Amino acid sequence: MLQLTHPSTTAIPKCVTLQESYEQCRQITAECSKTFYMGTLLMPEAKRRAIWAIYVWCRRTDELVDGPQAKFTTESTLDHWESQLEMLFSGHPKDDLDVAMVDTLERFDLDIQPFRDMIAGQRMDLHRSRYETFDELKLYCYRVAGTVGLMSTTVMGMDTAINAAPWRRLNPVAPPIKEAVSLGIANQLTNILRDVGEDARRDRIYLPLEDLALFDYTEEDLFNGVIDDRWRALMRFQIQRSLKYYQEAESGIGRLHPNARWPVWSALMLYRKILNVIVENDYDVFNRRAFVPKTRKLLCLPQALVRARVS
Repeated sequence: MLQLTHPSTTAIPKCVTLQESYEQCRQITAECSKTFYMGTLLMPEAKRRAIWAIYVWCRRTDELVDGPQAKFTTESTLDHWESQLEMLFSGHPKDDLDVAMVDTLERFDLDIQPFRDMIAGQRMDLHRSRYETFDELKLYCYRVAGTVGLMSTTVMGMDTAINAAPWRRLNPVAPPIKEAVSLGIANQLTNILRDVGEDARRDRIYLPLEDLALFDYTEEDLFNGVIDDRWRALMRFQIQRSLKYYQEAESGIGRLHPNARWPVWSALMLYRKILNVIVENDYDVFNRRAFVPKTRKLLCLPQALVRARVS
């Protein structure tokens, strides 16, 4: 989808309007991540448009290493992409989709470091296809998804009323940074569990090899799609780990701006339900893709609204 050329041959962007650029971002988000897109529709317009722009930038970054043209990606490609990131933060879009991203950066006080860290995550994908320990995998999850939590939290904003009380002035409540990262990690772990079969077909194993060994399950078993008691026990272990990060994320939602709590609760609950579907499919992530049916998604929204109002 996206291949970067040498800076000297980069095409001049078309003159699209800001509205057209955001609409392109909306369409990509709606097409590529239906569950995530549903959550964004619950946000105020300015915030959801910013989230669409961020999502598209993150997706384009991911596709450099995981997209249809990934075989042509090198370290130089990522170096150039990082240079273009710096241009975005200096207010200079390179193409149509960048127009919305530059506007988002002007409207919200986003830090460049999470964007740099995401590119570092793609560098990890460029050079490795196995993770020995969970600590190694956790770093990867932070870079490719925890960073999204940091970016999104800046857009969501914090509930300013929390620190308005006189007794909070000397000991103010901190923004939910750790919790935002936890939500990103939880989402990425969920992706990893859902996509085991797809990743295996690309000779990638994201499940920590130490965990496979713990349950006496081999790489050969995984490539052969073996579903037995060892696999089910391994998957239950992974799911419990993911749920722990979702639980950590929940504790920070009440510190977000009130108009951000419902969409964040919705996104969290909807994505977490993918784990339920994996269980319902008897942990078959080799032949069946776990997805949450639309009716079940819609039924989740009132529950999320209740949680948002009491958090």
